[in-house]
Amino acid sequence: MEKTIRGWKDELMRAHQRMGDLFARCEVRGRSLAYLEGLLSGCERKNGWQVAECVGDASPYGMQYLLGRARWDADALQARLSEYVQGRLGSPDAVLILDETGFLKKGSHSAGVQRQYSGTAGRIENSQVGVFLGYAGKRGYVLLDRALYLPQQWAEDGARRRAAGIPDQIEFQTKPMLGRQMLERAFQSGVSCGWVAGDEVYGRDSKLRRWLEARRQPYVLAVAADQRLWRQDMRQHRVDALADQLPGRAWKRLSAGQGAKGERLYDWALMPWAGCEGWEHALLVRRSLEAEPEYAFYFTYAGKKQSRLKTLVAVAGQRWAIESAFQMAKGECGLDHYEVRHWQGWYRHITLSMLALAVLAALRAGEKKTFRQEGSPQRTGNPAFARFRAAQRLARPGTSSALV
Repeated sequence: MEKTIRGWKDELMRAHQRMGDLFARCEVRGRSLAYLEGLLSGCERKNGWQVAECVGDASPYGMQYLLGRARWDADALQARLSEYVQGRLGSPDAVLILDETGFLKKGSHSAGVQRQYSGTAGRIENSQVGVFLGYAGKRGYVLLDRALYLPQQWAEDGARRRAAGIPDQIEFQTKPMLGRQMLERAFQSGVSCGWVAGDEVYGRDSKLRRWLEARRQPYVLAVAADQRLWRQDMRQHRVDALADQLPGRAWKRLSAGQGAKGERLYDWALMPWAGCEGWEHALLVRRSLEAEPEYAFYFTYAGKKQSRLKTLVAVAGQRWAIESAFQMAKGECGLDHYEVRHWQGWYRHITLSMLALAVLAALRAGEKKTFRQEGSPQRTGNPAFARFRAAQRLARPGTSSALV
């Protein structure tokens, strides 16, 4: 048992060693490792005070220094995170997923905060919004990249920008523009993937779609019911009207993957609408099984051999993986527990939280592999957390277990 627990602790050490040279001073390097362990701990809130207390610090000042004044680059850490994910979880048919999540806040001083729609709350709330790039493959799912959305009124307010430490070169950008930048970083770093997916915010952006098409990058992007398509009659038609015209034989019942309540079964239909040089555009329609069904619509782009209904349904289903990643990152890795106000502090905390999540995904992938090799039944839940926290309890009192 002790050998197994040591192996779980070693995974965190291996991950951190890949990043260690980004922290010039040994004190900051050690503090970053302790912060990661605090994010992975069982403490109720992963803010500076409680993380410091968890790892045996007498005050939160060391953790606050790490997020605020210490010299290190969160973007460089994110690039190493991509390398780590590629090595531990990479898969050629993985899906890169664009989505955003809200961080509810009080006051008006935190960078980018304002009353805006938050999917976390399901309504307009005082919040920050982060745009994220998720990675979902056969071995697991993580958050790969991040960008803090800066509303236009913030971008145009010099005094507010200076108070929140927002760099001068940061300008207003839409969420699809931020998403494209993250995809560019992923492609340039060699992250292996087969598909790009996203919700309606990204699917309705024609510039993003055309950019992906120019790269010959397959995608399955959600669009709204009022999205329009040109048809053979040289008129534009709403996609929900086109779905209403589909014959009964066009629909096929398929699973979009496992959900919390079992198979996510829907009726699906596929309507190709353009093709060129072996690549095909199509409208994918999802219909729920209720007496009064709900519909969802997707624009797809892929090679003809990839444009099979089952394949596209599987990619559409993978989009939900980022919701699971958000839930796990917030619930177990402190993604939304930060108390920083400045731009730099947000990026530092969020990136370290994403790294903690990636470590847990790698541990979970290794456990699944061991169970398959030993013929053991698959465990439910996420035993990675239980094992990691058992490792923490073996540490000397008042000492960070990762440093033992």
